[in-house]
Amino acid sequence: MKQNRLTLTLNGESLCVPEGLSVAAALGLDSCRISVNGQPRTAFCGMGICQECRVTVNGLRRLACQTLCQPGMRIERTENE
Repeated sequence: MKQNRLTLTLNGESLCVPEGLSVAAALGLDSCRISVNGQPRTAFCGMGICQECRVTVNGLRRLACQTLCQPGMRIERTENE
């Protein structure tokens, strides 16, 4: 059975991912944000408690591990937080 895919934008670049994937999973091991100390941060707990996976989705701050990818979604990594 073929899985449906959708296209979204990550930091201005087009990305095609399977339907039903979280934003954190779409990012993989790439960082979600850069801390105020300049350190890359990514999903740690996977359930929204640590809030290390903060990203901007369509102009709003969201937790990547708790947000499902949607067609046309615009995701930007957050810096200096």
